[in-house]
Amino acid sequence: MMDPRAFVRVSVGALGLRIPVASKAVRAGVHALSSPCFCEVRLTGLPTQTTSVPLITSSSTPGSQDLHSIAATFYLEESELKKLIAPRRFKSSLAYLEIVIFTGRQGSHCGVSSSKQIGTFRLQVGAEWAEGKTLLLHNGWTNIGKNKVEGSSPRAELHVRVKVEPDPRYIFQFEDETALSPQIVQLQGSVRQPIFSCKFSRDRGTRARASQLDGTANGWSGSHNSDKDSERRDRKGWLVMIHDLSGSAVAAASMVTPFVPSTGSDRVSRSNPGAWLILRPDSSGVDSWQPWGRLEAWRERGGKDFIGCRFQLVEEGGGLGVSSGIVISETLISADKGGEFLIDTSKVTPSISPILSPHSSGDFTFNFGLQILGGFVMTCRVQGEGKSSKPLVQLAMRHITCVEDAAIFMALTAAVDLSIEACKPFTKKLRKAIRD
Repeated sequence: MMDPRAFVRVSVGALGLRIPVASKAVRAGVHALSSPCFCEVRLTGLPTQTTSVPLITSSSTPGSQDLHSIAATFYLEESELKKLIAPRRFKSSLAYLEIVIFTGRQGSHCGVSSSKQIGTFRLQVGAEWAEGKTLLLHNGWTNIGKNKVEGSSPRAELHVRVKVEPDPRYIFQFEDETALSPQIVQLQGSVRQPIFSCKFSRDRGTRARASQLDGTANGWSGSHNSDKDSERRDRKGWLVMIHDLSGSAVAAASMVTPFVPSTGSDRVSRSNPGAWLILRPDSSGVDSWQPWGRLEAWRERGGKDFIGCRFQLVEEGGGLGVSSGIVISETLISADKGGEFLIDTSKVTPSISPILSPHSSGDFTFNFGLQILGGFVMTCRVQGEGKSSKPLVQLAMRHITCVEDAAIFMALTAAVDLSIEACKPFTKKLRKAIRD
């Protein structure tokens, strides 16, 4: 593969808040707030992220369980970062990272905010952010303001760790709609290098092949009648094979649970989602495959239509059950406009499981097949239903050790893209590319 594209990861974590009691009789302690505290983390030009802030009840730093917690993460492409650090004529236009602390509940009632600002931590974006090195910009306690809280007016203190580190990515794009079996190219500037091809099939005869891939036939149900009436009742039998440039199959996405409308509805419901199994070749043999992940998809209820996508890594030997792995992503994608499916494990709290190995940085590894470290893993952008979609994929370089590692994410992307169409109301026709 070609060289990756430069990205920078800015992480904010180890948050803790303490407000010393004003009374001289109490030399060490914090003021007891009756309301929860939260903060807005802002980086110029990027969406604000909101998270809770724990109160620290002693003069020590946050507990060891919070030392490596990530509260907010921002990702900047090299060109975006250069714009932030470019010289500015006015000081007011300088780029900053800000953490604004509030007490009270988030939101407002009758147009009146129910929270009160306690203070602000501010850090200017500097040229060192673009040096391509891992930098610990701040780690420790800092005063954030002088505000009265329940009759007390000493400065509140915030514990925070701000870290900048390079996080390069590989960029891929499907050159046409997934159902048209396109080539997949890697992008680097204006260069488009072919890397993979994908083969989509919805022939009912693929059942036997799919059963060989996932090692079971019990994921398929109902008749395999291929007439139009059957298509109106369920959508099944879809299969995507990812091939490398030599023609070898290196990954696959197999629809193992049909997409069917819920009772009395024309929609796939959250309680009965369709599902794909994402597979990769087993090292023990060319024709042997092993499950790597499971993607479930459904259509959310409500005024605005969204497609829900839940992805979990499958535990080795765990089979196809929903409890056999760990969910590492749940994303909503606009059914009309499309959107991004994201895997970022810094936003996931790992469950207690022998398949997870914590790291000192707060990362973890899933010890089965392809390793997934903490932080950004992938994102893929897809179009809404009925629109021509040429998925764009970004992969963190640190997860990819060979071309075959990237292939599994191409299979997952294909499943996400096709799920937008599979979750279309059953009163509407599928795209011609999928019907044919």
